[in-house]
Amino acid sequence: MGDLASQECVPCKGGIPPLRPDQIEPLIKQLEGWNVIENHHIQKSYDFPDFVKALDFVNEVAEIAEAQGHHPDLHLSWGKVGVEIWTHKIDGLTESDFVLGAKIDKIRRP
Repeated sequence: MGDLASQECVPCKGGIPPLRPDQIEPLIKQLEGWNVIENHHIQKSYDFPDFVKALDFVNEVAEIAEAQGHHPDLHLSWGKVGVEIWTHKIDGLTESDFVLGAKIDKIRRP
C-alpha cells in the first residue's frame, strides 16, 4: 500500500463498487484525525487562527485537488475548514479518497 501521500489519485470512471468496511479500515488507520461517515465519505476539520489563514489553506487544497483531478467538498468559516471526501462517480469511497486526505494533511499550517 505504501505512503498514501506519495501516491496519485486514480480517476474513477464508475462501474466499480465503493470500498467495503473491511477495505476502508486499513486505509483510515493511515490517516490522522479523519473520520469515516457511514462508510460513504471521510471528513476532517482543521482549525486556524483567523479567516485569512483558513482561506489560504482552502486555496492550497484547491491546487492539490486540481493537480489530482479529485475534488473534496470544502466548508470555510472563520478559523475553520471542514473537508469531506468521497468519489462522487460511485457515491462512495475509493482508495483515491484516502490518498487525497493524506496529501491535504501534508499542507503546512500555522
